[in-house]
Amino acid sequence: MGRVTAPFGVKGWVKVYALTAHPGNLRGYPAWWLGHDGDWREMRVASARIHGNTLVAQIEGVADREAAAALRGFEIAVPRERLPAATDDEFYWADLIGLRVVNAEQHEFGRVARILQTGANDVLVVAAGNRDERETLIPFIASAIRQVDLAAGVISVDWGRDY
Repeated sequence: MGRVTAPFGVKGWVKVYALTAHPGNLRGYPAWWLGHDGDWREMRVASARIHGNTLVAQIEGVADREAAAALRGFEIAVPRERLPAATDDEFYWADLIGLRVVNAEQHEFGRVARILQTGANDVLVVAAGNRDERETLIPFIASAIRQVDLAAGVISVDWGRDY
């Protein structure tokens, strides 16, 4: 859902890089899971607000700048059951990671390794299983994505091997 990027002020607030459609969406969750390297803990959000185009938050128990700085780099997660259901044409990034990507000629590009936000649109980073092949970048837009079949684990794309 996001990550803590830096302390904000001297009273324990943190700046948050949100991976949500709007940074303010994270304010709707009273508790976040913060962690890294597999070590996660639930922490309550005392307050959160938009400051410019950044989300800033105060986490309960984090009272000063040093404690806030200790959270730098922590990932922010919310339990899946607390998230709203995706609509027919929406997908959570977590659901796309690991899916196979194939085009109409049945060329398999590999699997979605991660997703980039570019500002204009999201981009699938597809990694081939072979180390010698470079990653393929495919924009996640209607003209390039033919179908996402979560049940089959496949994304069908209108994308050439030589793009």
